[in-house]
Amino acid sequence: MSDTMDDVKIGVIGLGYVGLPLAVEFGRHLPVIGFDIKADRIAALRIGQDDTLETSRDELEAATHLSLTSDPVDLATCNIYIVTVPTPIDRHKQPDLRPLLSASKTVGDMLKKGDIVIYESTVYPGCTEEDCVPILEERSGLTFNVDFAVGYSPERINPGDKEHRLPSIRKVTSGSTPEAAAKIDALYRRIITAGTFLAESIKVAEAAKVIENTQRDLNIALINELAIIFNRLGIDTEAVLEAAGSKWNFLPFRPGLVGGHCIGVDPYYLTHKAEAVGYHPEIILAGRRLNDNMAGYVAGQMVKAMLRRRIQVEGARVLVLGLSFKENCPDLRNSKVVDLVRELGDYGMKVDVYDPMVDPDEAQQEYGIRPIEAPREAEYDAIMLAVAHTDYGVVQLEEIRNFGKAACVVYDLKHKLDRRIPDVRL
Repeated sequence: MSDTMDDVKIGVIGLGYVGLPLAVEFGRHLPVIGFDIKADRIAALRIGQDDTLETSRDELEAATHLSLTSDPVDLATCNIYIVTVPTPIDRHKQPDLRPLLSASKTVGDMLKKGDIVIYESTVYPGCTEEDCVPILEERSGLTFNVDFAVGYSPERINPGDKEHRLPSIRKVTSGSTPEAAAKIDALYRRIITAGTFLAESIKVAEAAKVIENTQRDLNIALINELAIIFNRLGIDTEAVLEAAGSKWNFLPFRPGLVGGHCIGVDPYYLTHKAEAVGYHPEIILAGRRLNDNMAGYVAGQMVKAMLRRRIQVEGARVLVLGLSFKENCPDLRNSKVVDLVRELGDYGMKVDVYDPMVDPDEAQQEYGIRPIEAPREAEYDAIMLAVAHTDYGVVQLEEIRNFGKAACVVYDLKHKLDRRIPDVRL
């Protein structure tokens, strides 16, 4: 690859929340091949339809140098490969590297002398060089840092956020050699208007990414624990946070369910690596346990509120507003609202879920939950605002009590309703 990058041809492997915006942004300036193993995903993107809602039809059309494929053979002409596949955890809360290692095999089969492979998927420190590079060498027959180089540039996409987009978020970059690091940093500077930060090594860049969400997870765990304490003291948590927030350096975190494919997952990558080198993390895992148990706590709070109103819990009709893992986003991965729905069901309640942003078929397939088309007025014994989408379609949030019976309990999990509306807040 020349220093001028005039001969660059980029292959982006994985066109989800991370890969598609990246492919589109690079595709405005440089030749890009976007690859995804899902043929239906490619077919939808070719007609301008992005089910993740991260990229508009106009943005896809503006990426005039971008071509899309589900055939890995089409990647053979690329000389820079960027891997953006998911890195989830398994049911034992251990890193599941299968998508990452499979993508590495795909790239390794195409790798040529002089190529660079960049990983953006969240991993533990050392994963790129210790787990991925050996696969690249084996599949290609090439030698690392002699025939090809690698880099790591952690993704910082915030799904559903229309203000902080890829170009406006500063990008961390790194490379396996000084020359590769410089080329990778220069490549990202072509599209990142906020600038880049060149880390001193790939492991530093990997560690920087994994602690970003670990720090956020712990901060939310602290606020969740405070909410539990204040509830027992009969103090409104939001009122306390507003008062404390009057100090300039108080961090504005709020209590809630912590799910998704980042905050609720990334800390386990760090703790896995820590335990592999003989250290058992205490604080990180304590925060994870607390956040993972919040759905049960919230369900219990609602049940207590219903009992105070003399509402029969078993057989009660409950409306849960929101199913995706966060606001203004259709992503269902690791949504803790699913845990909440199951907890309420365990009490014998009949739960309806309404979320106009999610795909009902996907929800049914992944979790056995089919969201309703619309709730009916005066139908429910309890209503839970679980995800505060900006637009709730047929439901006006300030009028959600209309969907409840006369003695209905309204639980505002997100602190978005007027204080006169909810009966319970976290």
